[in-house]
This record gives sequence, structure tokens and C-alpha cells, in this order.
Amino acid sequence: MSRNLFPLSLAASLMAGTAMADVPRVAVDIAPVHSLVARVMQGVGEPNLIVQPGASPHEYSLRPSEAAALQEADLVFWIGEDLAPWMEGAVETLAGDADVTTLLEADGMTLLDFRENALFEAHSHGDDDDHGHEDHAEDADHDHEEHAEDDHDHDGEHDEHADDHDHDHEDHADDDHDHAHGDHDPHVWLSPRNAAVWLNVIAAELSAADPENAGTYYANAAEAREELDALVAEVNETLDPLRGMRFVVFHDAFQYFEADFDFAASGAISVADAADPSPARIAEIQGRIAEEGIQCVLSEPQFDRGLVATVMDGTEANTAVLDPLGSDLEPGPDLYPQLIRNLANSLSECL
Repeated sequence: MSRNLFPLSLAASLMAGTAMADVPRVAVDIAPVHSLVARVMQGVGEPNLIVQPGASPHEYSLRPSEAAALQEADLVFWIGEDLAPWMEGAVETLAGDADVTTLLEADGMTLLDFRENALFEAHSHGDDDDHGHEDHAEDADHDHEEHAEDDHDHDGEHDEHADDHDHDHEDHADDDHDHAHGDHDPHVWLSPRNAAVWLNVIAAELSAADPENAGTYYANAAEAREELDALVAEVNETLDPLRGMRFVVFHDAFQYFEADFDFAASGAISVADAADPSPARIAEIQGRIAEEGIQCVLSEPQFDRGLVATVMDGTEANTAVLDPLGSDLEPGPDLYPQLIRNLANSLSECL
């Protein structure tokens, strides 16, 4: 009887190896999206992360292992060129045979236009929570028009841009180098509502590539949506005692979080991910902090905290770190909920 053990074990091993070989090879751009894909694939396989934690997705140089992951991928999930313009060429060159899902183009998404000014209207998201993409876009365009009119009331600080404010948002996108790749703010993962939409998209793409495990993918996605519902309730409970308090972010990356939880920032030090704010913009933010008694100025791990110190100079505002990418978190299925939870906790500690 013992003579049969090795052949049976070998056969079982070969069968398992064949099953594993059928699992799609998946590459994902940033850690928060990787977390959602990993949650849907849980128990079946693991996706490869392209942009490593702590690195900015706006500019990135691929390591050989990351290039290989793209080249070998059957499926690629990424936000899109609005977030990572460099990656479009890498995907086309290295992942030409892969099925590529651009999540910014997914049906059912809530998309928000860029906010062009240093100061935000406190009510800019409050009435949008129950509306879809079209309503958000219309409201955001209306906000831009109101801001543009308000800018002309300043003492000449923005005169050099006066003509730009007479154009619509599309013209702004053409003029701002950091907005040149699209009309919408690409930090879409900071909306759990969008994450819930993506879970279905991810499960559908994985199931099409791997029908044998479709049941697991869809079951995982359903469980993950329930977990997101619980997370939203938890975050609202954290933020409820803080409503009415005011904060300023380092750069305008958090409006999807603000919209989902009806918890709006008062302004951003930098409008663009890679641009240093002008002295006029810093002065504008400092004025808002002083006039409205802003309680908190938030920095980010990826950017210069010295600018935060400059903005806070002479004020009594607190400061904390708001991390939109989960730079200090372990990549995997638990990263996304912890990232959203950490945003609320950082606000709570600062306010």
C-alpha cells in the first residue's frame, strides 16, 4: 500500500499545480486598488502591485520585477492615465496581450471635476451625496463658475489668470499641466461608493478570465460590499462629533472622501499633485485660516511638510498626516478599509 502513496501524492500535486496555473495573472497600479482586487481574489490567487507603497503614482519608474508583472499579466486593473500618465505607455508596450480595465471609465462611477481654487465652498458637496455622475459634474461646474466670479473680487492677486477664469473647466484642464490628462479628479478610490462599484467590475473581469472560480469572485465581492457598508457607518460615527469643524488639506486629493461623508475641507495648499503653491495662494490659505479659525492643516507623506509649516505660521491650528495611498500599510485585502478608517482617525485626532 505504501508503494501507491508517492504516485497518488504526485498526481494530486500535479492537479493542484494545473489548477493554480489557470488562475489569471493580475497586475494592479496602486495599493488601494490592489487591495480591492486582492479581496475579490482571496482564496484563489494574489494580484501583483505595480506602484509600491509610499511612491507617488503620478511619476514612477518601473522596477524590472514590476515591468515583468505587467508583461506576464492576463488582466490589468488601473485608475487610468489621469492619475498615472506614464503608465499608459507601459501598459500598451508591456501588457499588449492583457485585458486592461481602466477604472475611471467604469459604468456607475461618481466622478468629480477638479476644483481650481485655493478656497472651497463649504457646501460644495453637501447636496450632491445622493446624485449620480451627471449631477456631480453639473454642480461642480456651477461651483467653478461661482469661484471664477469670486476670484475677480480679490486685490489683483489672480489678475494674470483672469482670462482663464472666463473659460469653462475644459479650458482650465488644458492650461494646468497637472490636469492635462482629463477633466475629472482621478483620486476616485477615496470614495467607498466607487470602490463598491469596482468590486463588481473586478469580479466580472476575473470571472470572464477564470469561469471555474467565478462563484468565489462574486461571493468575495458581495462580502466586500457588506464590509464597505459597515466601514461607512463606522467612519460616519467617527466624523459625526466633528461636523462643523474646519480643516485645510495639503493638496486637493480628498474631495471624493469629503463628498461620500459630507465632510468638506475649507481649502487646499496646492491645487496640483506636483506643483508648489504660489505665494498668493499661500497668502489666501493663511487668510482663510485666520478669518475662519481653521482648526487643522493636514500634510501628506509624499509632499513637503515645510509648506504646511509655512501656512500654519502664526496660527493656532493643529496638524496631522492624511495619507491617500496607505503608504505605511501592508498591501493586501485589508489595506483599503484601513486606509479609509485612517483618514477619519487622522481628522479626529487633528480636530
